[in-house]
Amino acid sequence: MKLESQCIHAGYEPKNGEPCALPIAQSTTFRYTSTAEVAKLFDLTEAGFFYTRLGNPTVDAVERKVAELEGGVGALATSSGQAATLTAILAICKAGDHIVASSSIYGGTFNLLGVTLRRFGIDVTFVDQNASSEELEKAFRPGTKCVFGETIANPALTVFDIERFAKLAHARKVPLIVDNTFATPYLCRPFEWGADIVVHSTTKYLDGHAVQVGGMIVDSGNFDWTSGNFPEFTEPDDSYHGTVYVRDFGKAAFIVKARVQIMRDLGCCQTAQGAFYVNLGIQTLPVRMERHCRNAEKVAAFLESHPKIEFVNYPGLASSPEHALAQKYLPKGVAGVISFSLKGGREAGARFIDSLKMITLEVHVADIRTCVLHPASSTHRQLTDEQLVDCGITPGMVRLSVGLEDPDDIIGDLEQAIAKA
Repeated sequence: MKLESQCIHAGYEPKNGEPCALPIAQSTTFRYTSTAEVAKLFDLTEAGFFYTRLGNPTVDAVERKVAELEGGVGALATSSGQAATLTAILAICKAGDHIVASSSIYGGTFNLLGVTLRRFGIDVTFVDQNASSEELEKAFRPGTKCVFGETIANPALTVFDIERFAKLAHARKVPLIVDNTFATPYLCRPFEWGADIVVHSTTKYLDGHAVQVGGMIVDSGNFDWTSGNFPEFTEPDDSYHGTVYVRDFGKAAFIVKARVQIMRDLGCCQTAQGAFYVNLGIQTLPVRMERHCRNAEKVAAFLESHPKIEFVNYPGLASSPEHALAQKYLPKGVAGVISFSLKGGREAGARFIDSLKMITLEVHVADIRTCVLHPASSTHRQLTDEQLVDCGITPGMVRLSVGLEDPDDIIGDLEQAIAKA
């Protein structure tokens, strides 16, 4: 099936007389008739469900759907996008290890890597993703265990050169993790460009309706964990009766380890009800993403031509320095998020936001409703001015998430609010 059909049918195939809609397995536990059957599950010699923290039929169906959409060998649903990033990294890194990450990533992830993981003893070097390859190579250390970037950065809206960073990572025999939240597999499939692991905040476009927080990790199955850099994949895991992940699970070694080791111990799992909502959103993903892209293109063109707008960041604009990369990786469109700054700075931005009528002020993005936010005073408030600039954010920048309303209504609301700013 093509992706549009996979969004509807992948992951769950009802048998004769079963419900067409994905059922919600609202249960924490599952009944078995013998201790031998349960023992096989705990030994990882047989697949099945025994506790919803590690697996649930509803969650499993959505994991299989997203894995198929991304072209991976397996997926793991988590309680949030941050949980997905944390779980993916902790499945690879331990105290003393090092990460190379783009400085343009989402502020919450920037803080996770730069503050919280450092408390765990995992260090990070943030790099300008547009730096020369020679400069980027200097960021690597003997203890570097992975590289991290976002397909479309939030809210800087830079486009990550996946192929380039995959080559840099693979030359050091480490995996590339790509956050594909804004692009979704409808607009870009990072595995096709060399990425090894994909993470999502399913809270955004995959859900699309602002009803359920969630995350997802997808394993390409392509990375070779046997280089000697990752002994936890090639040596026995004493907490699982000597399981050797590469030997016992082959291409799915990473995603199995993330589930049975990290999810087992940290417990940041998705619920059956939550997975149901995410699945409901994914079913209309292609239709919604098409409309988000077309609406955003019209809105970005309006903003770019307005005399009171200082600058517009949107890779879909021909004037954008990110346009060439967008054409390479995102030929169908670059989603619906735009960032821009009004002349007059922080005060003008505040007056503009307070004057909007239909467009809502929300601490959210990638919603069916058009919404707006001031990153420097909200999502990226914890960053210094220098860090804001590193992330591609100015103090007066406004992040606009273009929804599915009529584009004329969106532009009309923007126009009247700009006049009052």
